[in-house]
Amino acid sequence: MDMINVSSKYNNIITKSLLISSGSPAIYQLRPKEEKFGTLTRKTVGEKNPNKTNKTVLLVGETGAGKSTLINALLNYAMGVKFDDNIWFKIVEDEKRSHSESQTSDVIVYEIFGFEDKTLPFSLTIIDTPGYGDTRGIEHDVVVSQRLFELFRLKDLVHEINVVGLVLKSTENRVSDRLRYVFDSVTSLFGKDIEKNIVALITHSDGLTPDGALKALQAADIKCAKNEKNQPVHFLFNNHQTTQRTEETEFALENAWRVTERGMKRFTDFLDKSTPQMLITTLEVMKARIRLTACIQNLQERIQLIELKQNEIKQTQETLKKHEQEMKGNKDFTVEVYEVKKVKEKIKAWWDTKAVTCNKCEENCHHPGCTWAWSPFKCEVMDKEYKCTSCTGKCPASDHVKENWKYVSNKEKVQKTLQDVKQKYEENKSESEKKKSLLEDLQTEMDALESEKTKWLEEICRHVDHLERIALNVNSLSTYVHLDFVIEKMEEKKDRGMVQKLKQMADRVDENTRAVMQYMYAKVMGGKADKDAVM
Repeated sequence: MDMINVSSKYNNIITKSLLISSGSPAIYQLRPKEEKFGTLTRKTVGEKNPNKTNKTVLLVGETGAGKSTLINALLNYAMGVKFDDNIWFKIVEDEKRSHSESQTSDVIVYEIFGFEDKTLPFSLTIIDTPGYGDTRGIEHDVVVSQRLFELFRLKDLVHEINVVGLVLKSTENRVSDRLRYVFDSVTSLFGKDIEKNIVALITHSDGLTPDGALKALQAADIKCAKNEKNQPVHFLFNNHQTTQRTEETEFALENAWRVTERGMKRFTDFLDKSTPQMLITTLEVMKARIRLTACIQNLQERIQLIELKQNEIKQTQETLKKHEQEMKGNKDFTVEVYEVKKVKEKIKAWWDTKAVTCNKCEENCHHPGCTWAWSPFKCEVMDKEYKCTSCTGKCPASDHVKENWKYVSNKEKVQKTLQDVKQKYEENKSESEKKKSLLEDLQTEMDALESEKTKWLEEICRHVDHLERIALNVNSLSTYVHLDFVIEKMEEKKDRGMVQKLKQMADRVDENTRAVMQYMYAKVMGGKADKDAVM
């Protein structure tokens, strides 16, 4: 087809596009309508026809897997672009971002309208998640599933998902722990029925069966649709659409085009027949999981504070016994003791993350993970009456703030006289208790803290049990990062039944995945592992 005919065929689109290259093929950058919704971006080509069916595809993949080329290929296939047209359109912009811009974790929604019945009977919505495993680091991976949840809760953007596509190269022979974690995090947003909608989109393909990539998916136990050979359902695509054509390369590039065209036909046929996964139920379950996870985190921090206070009491007891005679003979004799204090600490993270905290309880009610809510009133931990479900006092939202700091418990050395120590433990004593010695007061306080610790541990176990029951189709980071902590504490309590149950939950995750989860969680928390918080 000559360029005059091609120009005529696509004239309406070309006039609204930017010519990137006039070679063979000529490459044009579309100028979609762009809208921002917080950290989310929507780019729209054409006008939506409410009478036409729309299909939504969610893409997940590591940086360099070929997601951008795949999105552009879907666009051109929907437009009806053929190899002989010698033209190519891009909707995805080339990455020429500044360093600061590259630090974002945007989820981009591409909407392709107006080409229905060219090759497809439906319009397309493509959700592009940021590439995993790039130089932005592991914190970037953790926040993406949170961004998706933000997207799903926006009523005007996405209502359902037809297909989740795991994009990987045909040459891959292993699914990394990191990619497996991210893929699990994304698919955990859905119900169990989503498994039949998950497919592998194999890029950089020569058209042959990608045995290595398929074996890698099976070895990683990726939950997805299976074909009649019990292999992951997969579709093949080549990535040479924009390679400049010469007399020597024309034949090979045409064959490469056919690989993608055949893959597109099979994939869109699958897409057409797919039963969508509705997001209403997903949102309700996710809200419950977010709330429970925030409660577990808060309770865990309360237990860690109790243990710090117990260590303070123990150290004070030992100091008093050691210097008993000196303190009797000199009322101004001072001893060095530890004192536990709560302080505000800036959250160390490169994305715009903040914590919802309670001013009255001086507790972290939602951290990490509170990304979308612009105020405490909008945070998931608040119930319908805007009361916090996380902090000790279940305080109203008006007693909370959302800032880029969190509460941490520190212990510091202070000099105190015997009178100072007594005053601390005698302020709230009843008449019957005033006859007790200071050492007896300390032991009473120790016992009360131990009782409180048991209470919070039992509550954590209830929440973990509930999380396990509402868990979707994959292992959730929000549950498993806490298991080691709870198991250790319940072993101290010699609660064999609960320890066995928790260990059974932990055993469902292999060691590599758990290591990745623990590492990611530590990074989100600012580099401190859970166990370090009580040291």
